[in-house]
Amino acid sequence: MRNLVVIFGVCANGAWAEVPRVSVDIAPVHSIVAAVMGELGQPDLIVPPGASPHGYSMRPSEARALDQADLVFWMGSGLSPWLEGSIESLAGDATALDLLARPETQVLEVRDGATFEADDHDHGHGGDDHDDHDDHGDDHDDLDDHGDDHDDHDDHGDDHDDHDDHGDDHDDHDDHAEVVDPHAWLDPENARAWAAVIADELSVMDPDNAAEYARNAAAFSNSINELTDEVEAIVGPIRGRPFVVFHDAYHYFEHRFDVEAVGAISATDAAAPSAARVSELRDKVASLGAVCALTEPQFNPAILDALGEVKLGEVDPLGATLEVGPDLYGQLLTNMAASISNCLK
Repeated sequence: MRNLVVIFGVCANGAWAEVPRVSVDIAPVHSIVAAVMGELGQPDLIVPPGASPHGYSMRPSEARALDQADLVFWMGSGLSPWLEGSIESLAGDATALDLLARPETQVLEVRDGATFEADDHDHGHGGDDHDDHDDHGDDHDDLDDHGDDHDDHDDHGDDHDDHDDHGDDHDDHDDHAEVVDPHAWLDPENARAWAAVIADELSVMDPDNAAEYARNAAAFSNSINELTDEVEAIVGPIRGRPFVVFHDAYHYFEHRFDVEAVGAISATDAAAPSAARVSELRDKVASLGAVCALTEPQFNPAILDALGEVKLGEVDPLGATLEVGPDLYGQLLTNMAASISNCLK
């Protein structure tokens, strides 16, 4: 009898019985999804911290979670080309959202060459605009920009059943993946926009808990205001000081907070740099007096010795050393800011 009561309570509650099963590709995006789901459920992580999303072989438990997923959130084939086939074969009945391809996502192009030119910044840093979060205000105060667009979930309606909104527009993502930098989670404004998208998608499948998802997304949006202020305070004193990176993975963070690298050692995280590339970057480091070179936990920093006298700093754009969960995203960005600041002091 007690078991029957428990079963009845689960079904009647709806929160337990109807919460979708969700799989997410990388830890930073998983953190955003976890924040939106809150106490209603826990998303499954496909690529564990410390593993490269560019090439990974899923363990049986990860493949099983993907096979059972109702929703899949991922950064697209530009970051994880191997995952597209796995989603099609294992999660063919699930709704899969390529967050990089979403219209809400602010994207940057891949920077070519060993040395970079400074970006134009139109989002403001350090002035009156930032003090009152005007760059977050009209666009994001109450997530209204996601409300009107998604109130009736028109983009999920007839198209949602067959995933057409992710089909014709983005069938193979070939052109998209070749020119767009996939590391878009390092811009907190993208994280804010994705939280609203995630809440909408969860609400489509679990309308009984739509209000809870919306509240959690709004709370996450508010936390982004605080996070942005915290990062601004950390990096403000070192703006304008030149640095180089092992590979070009931080463009979104640099652009958002106006602390841009002057070049990258390697064209990708998987390719060894050519002698010509190292020579070009070494000349720029010398001419600008760059004092810092950033590497990542999984890379051997010895190759940076070719640049001459530079201080080394380590950044972790995937949260390899952090505990997976809703707090990871904020810790990731503040740790990156602190690492860059310490290296450039």
